[in-house]
Amino acid sequence: MKPAFIIIFACALALHAHSQYYLRGSVYDENGKGIYNVKILLKSKGTIPFYTGASGAFGIPASVTTDSITLQADGYEILKTLIKAGSYQSFTMKSSGGTSVVTKHKLSSLIQKNREDVSAAYNNSGETYTTLIENDFTTADKFPETGFALNINRASYSNIRRFINMDMKVPPDAVRIEEMLNYFDLSDSVKNNTSHFIYNTQLTQPPWNQSNRLLFINFKAPLMNVDSTPPANLVFLIDVSGSMDEANRLPLIKDAFKMLVNNLRAQDTVAIVIYGGVVGTWLAPTSGIYKDSIKTAIEKLEAGGETPGEAAIKTAYALAERMINKNANNRIILATDGDFNVGQTTEKELEDIVLAHRQSGITLTCLGVGMGNYKDSKLEALAKKGNGNFAYLDNIHEAEKVLVKEFTKTMYAVASNVYVTIRFNPAYVNSYRLIGFDNKKDLLGDTTSELEGGETGNGHSFMAVFEIEPTTGFINSTITGATDTTIAQFTLHYRLTGSNTDLTQAFTAGNNYTPLNAADSRLRFATSLIMFGGLLKQSGLWKNYSWADVINLAKSSLNANDYAETEFISLAEKAKKMYVPSKKRKRKKTGE
Repeated sequence: MKPAFIIIFACALALHAHSQYYLRGSVYDENGKGIYNVKILLKSKGTIPFYTGASGAFGIPASVTTDSITLQADGYEILKTLIKAGSYQSFTMKSSGGTSVVTKHKLSSLIQKNREDVSAAYNNSGETYTTLIENDFTTADKFPETGFALNINRASYSNIRRFINMDMKVPPDAVRIEEMLNYFDLSDSVKNNTSHFIYNTQLTQPPWNQSNRLLFINFKAPLMNVDSTPPANLVFLIDVSGSMDEANRLPLIKDAFKMLVNNLRAQDTVAIVIYGGVVGTWLAPTSGIYKDSIKTAIEKLEAGGETPGEAAIKTAYALAERMINKNANNRIILATDGDFNVGQTTEKELEDIVLAHRQSGITLTCLGVGMGNYKDSKLEALAKKGNGNFAYLDNIHEAEKVLVKEFTKTMYAVASNVYVTIRFNPAYVNSYRLIGFDNKKDLLGDTTSELEGGETGNGHSFMAVFEIEPTTGFINSTITGATDTTIAQFTLHYRLTGSNTDLTQAFTAGNNYTPLNAADSRLRFATSLIMFGGLLKQSGLWKNYSWADVINLAKSSLNANDYAETEFISLAEKAKKMYVPSKKRKRKKTGE
């Protein structure tokens, strides 16, 4: 009898151990509004994250009746408490005001060893740029792991073009090489019709040091069918202050937005908020079917007054939240020179305003214009904190490129919080440096820093490049007798739009070395762009090549049918004249 009782008791315990419970609840802010996308960690689940839905609600299967729960969201204090199964629980998170817990811990790349500051502060009639530190070489045996964030920003290249076309040297901190590469479509013509990312890698050599290697990595995002793109809920936030009263500012923005409106559908909606002396809703939410009405409202805009950016951003978010549709692309498009001069005006203060709305599901695209008082640093920071992207419009052709030709790439995100972690094989790699993805100077001393994942657009291609110092014995071929031919392992982290699930994809880079002169023309053109950016940086990391080398390599790999590539050669030739002025010949003295 006793053995039978023991068996029954053991079975009861086993049944209890595998019982399924649900931990249910909602997370609210201090105003009682549900918080979207709160990260949830349960002690019983270890490091596996869960997230709240659009209304702030969640339901998580569990094997315990009571668990320890941790709630994390940008702009809010971390909340740790207990949660019990069997009852629906509500949690209130307190606003942190966008404290430094959020704003100081986000990097563009995770590089363990960095050189001293090599870029100087720049001030030209009030223009501001974030002070960056270039990534230097890092030893692979000590620090084999690194990472970088993917995004669709490409403002740096068009801003560089503006400086060169005006016969002005480019501020070194305005040069972001990853954005220069991102400006061009340097991938193959294969379309990614899958639901995940595809990739390819290529190992070749840098012209400035042929004993080293260049590792090119190209990612291509999923491409959604144009007919299935969700409705666009757009708020145009337009700066009409006095500083915008120039031909390359408000008039350019008006023409740009009118081109965008031409491509709207009946299911799309547009509202307009303006700021300049006063802040207000200029156009109530209007269907894209009424194109003439929207364009008429845009055409009537006139510049004048101060720049109350703080109030404008708050007003735009309030309107966007009233318009929000969880099945739509909810986005604010801010168009300005970035010269905020009323209310909270510092980057940190403006970031905090955006952070307070980061969990709302509304993204922020920033379009920069103008010169002289252009605030590149502010617009870049706002776009990052707003989960969006950033472009600079120097002329109407660039506006057409961003808002018409590449509209779905710019305005329709297929993935968010996208970043890559990489582990190099020390058997092949002695040291490495990530080209571009330079971090803010004031963040590098923070040992708790983490990557700030970016937004990736519909069908967008993204290129990253490492310079590698190979180990002894590994030059152009695999190490003799080696069983592992993997140079690096990659893990792509991302979250598909509309999903709260963190996804990963694993990739590898093998030894497919080919000399640069035999490499694909797109990679050779990309190399010329890298060299161009390096010369504009004017730092000690870029040497052993000249402007002529940049131009010759670009010409040898040129796609003559691509206007942007042809224009690049023209820019490089103009830059050469500015940075290497011809020496005047000294007249020889002649005897009298």
